[in-house]
Amino acid sequence: MSAAIASSPANNTNKLSAREKKWIIYDVGNSAFVLLSTAVIPIYAKSLMPADGNIVSAWGYAQTIASLVIALLMPLLGSIADVQGMKIKFFLGFFGTGVVMCCAMALPLTWLPFLIIYVLATIGLNGSLTFYDSMLIDTTTNERMDKVSSHGYGWGYVGSTVPFIVCIALIFGGPALFDWSTVACTRASFVITAIWWVAFTIPLITSYRQVHYRATRDHAHEAIRGTFTELGSTFGKIVKNKPLWMFMIAFFFYIDAVNTVISMSTSYGTQLGIDSTQLVVALLVTQFVAFPCAILYGRLAGRFGCKPMITVAVVAYMGIVFFATFFLKSAVEFWILAILVGMFQGGIQALSRSYYGKIIPKDHANEYYGFYDIFGKTASILGTFLVATTTSLTGNASFGVLSIAILLVVALVFLTLQKDPTKTEE
Repeated sequence: MSAAIASSPANNTNKLSAREKKWIIYDVGNSAFVLLSTAVIPIYAKSLMPADGNIVSAWGYAQTIASLVIALLMPLLGSIADVQGMKIKFFLGFFGTGVVMCCAMALPLTWLPFLIIYVLATIGLNGSLTFYDSMLIDTTTNERMDKVSSHGYGWGYVGSTVPFIVCIALIFGGPALFDWSTVACTRASFVITAIWWVAFTIPLITSYRQVHYRATRDHAHEAIRGTFTELGSTFGKIVKNKPLWMFMIAFFFYIDAVNTVISMSTSYGTQLGIDSTQLVVALLVTQFVAFPCAILYGRLAGRFGCKPMITVAVVAYMGIVFFATFFLKSAVEFWILAILVGMFQGGIQALSRSYYGKIIPKDHANEYYGFYDIFGKTASILGTFLVATTTSLTGNASFGVLSIAILLVVALVFLTLQKDPTKTEE
C-alpha cells in the first residue's frame, strides 16, 4: 500500500502549538469519565447489589468483558482507519457510543443492566482512545511526542477534577440543597460528566487532520478488502522486529498492573470497609498529584530517555503493589496509596504511548496501535480476571493484588533485555 505524507506538524519551539493543544484537550474531556469510573461508579454499583454481593468480583468481570471486546475489535478497525479520512470517523463512532451510554447510566436500573450499560460506555471510551492515541503521530513530531503525550495525561488528570468536584458536591450536598435523593444526584453526575466529555472533544474533531495514511479515499475499497492481508503482514513485521515485540510483551505485563490498580482500587477499598468519602477524596488527590508528575516525567524522559523512565515506573509499581497487599488496612494507607499511584500513573501511560509511536511506521500507525491495544487491553483482561477470580476463590482480595507483582517482574525482565531502537537512531 502507498503511504501519503503531508506537511509535517512540526513545532520547533518549546511552546505547545494550537494543534497539539487541541489534541491534548481530549484527555481533559474523557478523563472525567475515567475518574468517575474509578471513584463513584463502583460505589454506586455496589449500592445496587444485594447485601451479600461482591463488588470486587462483579467489577472485575465487567472490566474484563469491556477489555476483551476492544482487544478483539481494534486491530481490524485500526487497519481500516489507516485509510485516509477514516480515523476520525471511527473515533466519532466510539466517542458517541461512550457519551450516549454514559447518559444511559442515569436511568433507573438494577445492578446487572447498569453494569451492562457501563461495559458499553467503557467500550466506547477505550475504542475512542485507541484512535486518539494514534492521532498523536499526526499531531506532533518524534522529538516532541514525550512532551505532548505527557501534557495530555497531565492536563487530563487535573482537568477531570473540575466536573468531578461538581459531581461530588452534588452527590453529598444535593439532598439538602435541592431535596433530591443521593441516588438521583449520583445519576445526575453521569449526565454532567457526559456533557463535559462532549465539550472538550469539539476542539479535536473540528481541527484534526490525518497526516499519515496508507491509502487515499479513492483507493479505500481496495484497502479495506486488503485489511486482513495487511493485518497478517503487520503481525509478521512485528514478529521480525525484536525490539518492538519485546517492548510489546513488557508493555503487556506492566500495563496490566497499572490498569488493574486503577480500575480495582475503589472496589478493593470498598470491600475493605473504607468509608466512601475517604475513597473519593483520596482519589481526587491522586489527580492533583498526577498532573505535575506526568508533565515532569515527560521532561525527565527528554533528559534520561523514554525507556529508562518507563523502567523506573515499573519498579515503583512493584513497591505500590506490595504496599497495597501488606499495609493497606485503613483510610490513611489508602491516601498514601493514592499519592504513590499519582506519582507514576500518568508518566508510565504517557511515555508508553509516545515511545511506541516513535518505533512504529507512521503510515500504518492505527494498525500498529490496534496491536498495541490488543496487548494493553488483553493485559487488563488478565489482571482484572486474576484479581476477581482469586478473590472469589479465596475470599481475600489481597491475594489477587499480590499476584500482580509477578507480572511486573516479567515486564522488568523484558525491558532490561530489549534494545532501545530510539538510541540506535541517534
